[in-house]
Amino acid sequence: MLDRGLEPDFSAEVMAELARVGAPPTPAAAVCDLRQLSWSSIDNDDSLDLDQLTVAQALPGGAVRVLVAVADVDSLVVKGSAVDAHAQKNTTSVYTAAEIFPMLPERLSTDLSSLADQQDRPAVVVEMTVREDGSLENADLYQALVHNHAKLAYNQVAAWLEGDRPMPEAVAAVPGLDVNLRLQDTAAQKLRTVRHEHGALDLKTIEARAVFDADQIHDLAVEEKNRAKELIEDLMIAANGVTARFLARKGLPSLRRVVRTPKRWERIVELAAEVGELLPAEPDARSLALFLARRQAADPRRFPDLSLAVVKLLGRGEYIAELPGRPAPGHFGLSVKDYTHSTAPNRRFPDLITQRLVKAALTGTSPPYGADQLVALATHCTVQEDAANKVERQVGKSAAALLLSSHVGERFDAIVTGAAAKGTWVRIFKPPAEGKLVEGSAGLDVGHRLQVQLIRTDVERGFIDFRRVGGASRGRTGR
Repeated sequence: MLDRGLEPDFSAEVMAELARVGAPPTPAAAVCDLRQLSWSSIDNDDSLDLDQLTVAQALPGGAVRVLVAVADVDSLVVKGSAVDAHAQKNTTSVYTAAEIFPMLPERLSTDLSSLADQQDRPAVVVEMTVREDGSLENADLYQALVHNHAKLAYNQVAAWLEGDRPMPEAVAAVPGLDVNLRLQDTAAQKLRTVRHEHGALDLKTIEARAVFDADQIHDLAVEEKNRAKELIEDLMIAANGVTARFLARKGLPSLRRVVRTPKRWERIVELAAEVGELLPAEPDARSLALFLARRQAADPRRFPDLSLAVVKLLGRGEYIAELPGRPAPGHFGLSVKDYTHSTAPNRRFPDLITQRLVKAALTGTSPPYGADQLVALATHCTVQEDAANKVERQVGKSAAALLLSSHVGERFDAIVTGAAAKGTWVRIFKPPAEGKLVEGSAGLDVGHRLQVQLIRTDVERGFIDFRRVGGASRGRTGR
């Protein structure tokens, strides 16, 4: 982290400031009291830094009012404070296989500024109406007091929604919460359908997590998407879009999250051609989305390989300052024009920036950041996010190298995940680990499948080196 310009520890100034922080501030009398609504959180089993709650209300004609409450982190993290300076330095929590390095001290992120279980908390609420056809209307933002009635976990909620397991006890304990969650799920599915009709990409990549037995790593587990994760993802995407448009409507600048038109579109076209599909010569999100949907239906086993290749070719997301009269690019992957990050202020500094801008709009005060500041912060947040990703990947590679260190000399089926002047990278399938192809990379490109032999691991540096031991396959040939 230090090598990447990130601070792993909180300074003495931060800890002294933290010692002076009391209870969460009491909202003003004018703030809406929404504690009686059936708010709940859905996150990972062990998550305590809860950034958002959701609730839904049925309306006439099949419409659903959805409310997303976002933790009011700004009320505890004062702009210009030592805690704020640390958050601005790192810009994100760093999640490694070995340890989590939170952006904010845990007394804040997992307690006072968290929308914690059975606690009253101040929040910024995004309210939106999802029509029967999945379109949005009557969207607004305001401050409110909320209460988390149930802390729920993705896997349990997903298994229940999908009919595989009984209702979780935490859901059953809150009268009417089961109906409310199904209503949220219905609204989320409608939003998802509309997004994909407009060209949002449905990608399914393989994310590996190190599994430890005491201090020993014994596997890399694949993180799977599920119905509950999609529910939260769809509602947060909608809330982020509403927030971006709210700031634009108020004439304020914003920090947009963008994914530009892919520069390597021609390689995506080649990947499609290898399986007998035709994509247009110019980038087109809807055509790509339809192609991906067809491939997932035709070959679900290999679809993660194709998804990974497309993700690599699309390029990374970045932050851009959108200033009044100077629109920013949209988000190619989501196929939306207006998009920001606003729903995770305990974990991401761009979301805290957005929250401060929203509160300035709600109170009619001057924006907390000038145009030049916002431009500089956009660049800084992009750079630091990239640094954090590299740290996470390096520690993940160290974990994978440790797991594979006893398998040197063995052969594996693999797919090319990166091909550039600085080297070619491949991912093997079992365990799902990525390494560098140090021999036999000629003629390979992203998406090619091949067989490799593990020739070296370096746990401390996270190096996993392979050599090519067979010809590359394209398109329909299997792994």
